[in-house]
Amino acid sequence: MTDRGAKRWLLAGIALAILASYFSGQFNRYYLGIAIDCGIAIILAVSLNLINGHTGQFSLGHAGFMAVGGYTAAKITLVLEPSIPDAFKPLLFLGALIFGGLIAAIIGLAVGIPSLRLKGDYLAIVTLGFGEIIRVVLQNMESVGAASGLKGIPKYTTLGWTFGLAAVTIYVITALVNSTYGRGFIAVHDDEVAASSMGINPVRYKVTAFVTGAFFAGIAGGLYAHHKQFLSPTGFDFLKSIDIVVMVILGGMGRTVGVIMAAILLTLMPEVLRQFSDYRMIIYALLIIGLMILRPQGLFTFTKKKKGAAEI
Repeated sequence: MTDRGAKRWLLAGIALAILASYFSGQFNRYYLGIAIDCGIAIILAVSLNLINGHTGQFSLGHAGFMAVGGYTAAKITLVLEPSIPDAFKPLLFLGALIFGGLIAAIIGLAVGIPSLRLKGDYLAIVTLGFGEIIRVVLQNMESVGAASGLKGIPKYTTLGWTFGLAAVTIYVITALVNSTYGRGFIAVHDDEVAASSMGINPVRYKVTAFVTGAFFAGIAGGLYAHHKQFLSPTGFDFLKSIDIVVMVILGGMGRTVGVIMAAILLTLMPEVLRQFSDYRMIIYALLIIGLMILRPQGLFTFTKKKKGAAEI
């Protein structure tokens, strides 16, 4: 896809998000909440796809970045909201989201520089440990509610905010990977040794992917916080990271469209299975296992990806 075409899709996505948000008052609140959950899942999955799919790393700490962004954005709005006029509250929300994403990116940089010289299982273990450290730290911080969680977060997240930022996430990551600089991500994914011999620094590209993915995970965390209006450290545990990884694998590593569809499917599936009550998660797990066995290359892999280019 050309840069002009990608910009058109971005503008169309933002316009549709604003239009949907305008009419969202007429929607059923339950279905509206699920739609917002789908948008947040898209941001998480697409951002992790840059790390795991395009760059070929294996991170299990994405929920940790989401937690950092969510708690940071929520704390900012809780502290500043009483002194901000209503007309400026959307700007407060946007600023809180960006600041939360930046803090998550800084944490990603701090973790990425020493750990991304590792690869494969070793990197997965390090990122898993990071995610658990974040959860335990938050669980013991009285300033953010500790184990009882952070309550009273204002409800700022809307359909427009969620899918508008999802469109921005998709555009930025796709444009980055398809740029001249972004070819380095593909080269590192294909063969680090060959990339190094051609003058590409694999660590630099891995850290860039890690920081960018962490930033958008922090944005998703801020949206999540102002959607659920409550944050608990248990909501960002190891299983949350696994859920995001499954979205990337099920959609097809490096396949943006597939990852988006998998994020929507895996968000909707537990709700569809809710009628089965206690057996819901067992059926959900069996379906995931079956899909992984039947379609190990990804459920939504439609066409063969051209070498050296990212698919949108």
